[in-house]
Parts: sequence; C-alpha cells; structure tokens
Amino acid sequence: MKTIAIVKYVFTFIGAGMLVGAIFLYQSTSSFLAQAIKTVGTVIDLEQSRSGDSTTYRPVVSFISQKGEAIRFTSSSGSNPPSYSKGEKVEIFYLTAEPQKAKINGFFTLWGGAVILGGMGGIFFLVGAAIILVIMLKGRSDDYLKKQGISIETEFQSVEINGALSANGRNPFRITTQWLNPETSEVHVFKSNNLWFDPTGHIKNKTIRVFIERNNPKKYYVDISFLPKLAK
Repeated sequence: MKTIAIVKYVFTFIGAGMLVGAIFLYQSTSSFLAQAIKTVGTVIDLEQSRSGDSTTYRPVVSFISQKGEAIRFTSSSGSNPPSYSKGEKVEIFYLTAEPQKAKINGFFTLWGGAVILGGMGGIFFLVGAAIILVIMLKGRSDDYLKKQGISIETEFQSVEINGALSANGRNPFRITTQWLNPETSEVHVFKSNNLWFDPTGHIKNKTIRVFIERNNPKKYYVDISFLPKLAK
C-alpha cells in the first residue's frame, strides 16, 4: 500500500516537472525565433554519434553571417537514416550575438525537445493523477454506501489472493462472501477491498456485514472494520 501511495505522487510530480520543462523549452524556442535571423546554409558533413548499437547522423552546416563571418555549427538533433545529405541547402535561424548556436529550420530540431518532454510528462502525470482519482472516488463510494447503503448479513466464503494486483512482489488478500437475495432468489458474491495482510486468523464469525446500494447489489462495500489495522 505504501508503494502505491509513493508511486502515485512520484508519477504526478515527475510528470508535472516534465510538463513545466516542456513549457520552458517551448517558450525558449519561441523567444529564439522571435529574435533570430533567417538565412540559408549548406550541409558540409554528417557527424556520426554512437549510442550502444545505434548510430545517428547530425548535419554539420556552414553559412555566412550578416557580418560576413564564415560560421560552422553542428545540429543538436540527429537521425538514422540521415535527414540531410552533404551539399544540401538548408534554411537556418541564428542570433547575431551567438551565430554558432544556429538551428536548422526543421520541426524536430526546433520543437522536438518540447514535444518529447511534454509527451512523456503528460503520460507520467496522467498515470499518477488517474491513480489518485481512482483511490479518491473509491473512498467516496465506500463512505456513501456506509452511510446511505442497506446493511445485509452475508456468509463468509474464503480469503483469496488478488493476483491482478502486485506491489513489491506481493499480492493483496480479499475476503469473499455471498448472499442470497430473498426477493430475486439470486446469489450475489461480494469481495472486500484489498488487504495487505492475511486476515484469515482474524475472521471469527461466519457472517460478515455488507452495505449495498438500494435496488442495486452490484454496488457494495464489505465491512472489514472488525479486522485489526495494519501497522505503518
């Protein structure tokens, strides 16, 4: 349970940080373009960059600045296969004060960092926020049923391991009960919220109280208040 609590906040925090970083990169690029001078350069070489088993090619570009200086720079982004070829003319942006930090006028070169960081940040943030939201809604639903639901006595069946959920290599336990609806003669099976300890030795009675929504037994809460609390 502690792991889930940590994960939800870590994912949300990391995601929010990445989104802030993406906004910063977007604003930085926008500011750069607002002040930059546009000109044309020539790809004079393709610089190889190896990472593990993969190789990427970054274009090396030369151009003449407004001051008549011959400037040469290597693009910050590369690809495989290469996006440019030697001798190709490319449109570039540069600042008069820092022409060596020129950038090729390409979507990925200009906006790739913001897009990647924003995409990853969005995924992390949504995962963390979704976990928080699910836990919050589940808590509200349980509180509603405990206050407004109909109390019924159900028959204890077993304690099962919830294999669908795992934290630190452990699976939680759930108490399973059943109840015969006297009005419909249908058997309903209820499962408790997840428990991170084996409750078997603490179940003394064969009947366990369950709160159900009026006219809708599919919405229920298994009352496990008789169990001891798990030490933190």
